[in-house]
Amino acid sequence: MSKEILYKAKKLRSNSPPSRGREVKVFIMKRVKIRTYSDKLLENRDFKEKFDLEYRNLVISEKIAQIRHKARLTQEQLAKKISTTKSAISRYESNAYNGYSVSLLSKIALACNTDLRISFVPRK
Repeated sequence: MSKEILYKAKKLRSNSPPSRGREVKVFIMKRVKIRTYSDKLLENRDFKEKFDLEYRNLVISEKIAQIRHKARLTQEQLAKKISTTKSAISRYESNAYNGYSVSLLSKIALACNTDLRISFVPRK
């Protein structure tokens, strides 16, 4: 249900002087959350845990690719800097990879001239 609010406002026009205050009607609509199929799936605890793990892997892989691009490095150049292969860098940038270690991420961060920050946040 919407609520109607009346208030006085001055209306300005670029080619005419300001007019006197006028009443303007403003409608505020109530926001309704639409429940989706994914919302229903995320209610299942096992599904949510697997989804969260995949999402974390995706975020890490995307971040690795992002900092490499910002450092203007190719996969091959980054591989040489951290003493690994181009195919390994390609795997790290793939969301299918899940063997990230703090030492690996630290090497990548150092090679890309960035800092690695790890934070613990409460679960929702």
